[in-house]
Amino acid sequence: MEERAPIISFRKADILNGEATVIYDLDMDVYPGDFVYIVGKVGTGKTSIIRTIIAENRLENGTGEACGFRLDGIREKDIPFLRRKMGVVFQDFQLLMDRTVEDNLSFVLKATGWKNEEEISKRITQVLESVGMERKAHKMPHQLSGGEQQRIAIARSLLNDPQVIIADEPTGNLDNETADGIMKLLTGINKEKGTAVVMVTHNRQIFEKYPGRVMVCKDETCLEQTEDEVIDLEITI
Repeated sequence: MEERAPIISFRKADILNGEATVIYDLDMDVYPGDFVYIVGKVGTGKTSIIRTIIAENRLENGTGEACGFRLDGIREKDIPFLRRKMGVVFQDFQLLMDRTVEDNLSFVLKATGWKNEEEISKRITQVLESVGMERKAHKMPHQLSGGEQQRIAIARSLLNDPQVIIADEPTGNLDNETADGIMKLLTGINKEKGTAVVMVTHNRQIFEKYPGRVMVCKDETCLEQTEDEVIDLEITI
């Protein structure tokens, strides 16, 4: 049986937040089809791992690879090509508020090399249908609810058929019912398309209801959850 190669891999990697090391000796593999949560209290380095994966934070010690690119020593000119192979979803949606949903998605496609207007239009229709937003193409972001904006952000992340979706607290600004809808969408994409998902969350209900692999950040480490481990997130509502 052929051995699967990881999409994302770290070995003995020190994860930085600015100049400070927040996680030492990270060993982590994400394989095609995985759904991996990164959890932990505030300030334990969860988002710093995400930023390292997308080459926003530099990796100085240890090795890392994502979507075929070495993260240690990645060249500035290669970073856009790395990011084209992954979809990134943020807590605060990060849509362009001065243009329609369709123009938001068209902007990304053109920025990543698409030129044929017919193909651009067809791809936008496909991703909007996949997130149940096909009737919202001509809306402005401010005309959409938070949940709808996040669905558009997920559609945007799917435009270039990524190997992996990187999601940083994608339900953090949403009420429980809306968050549940977003999780059903992400887990559905993961199961149906085989797209790997790496998701930062502090919401225990989410990773208990939608099981996946769980990486726990604490005490300057990030290790995969053991079977009997009780995760202390100190969640306050």
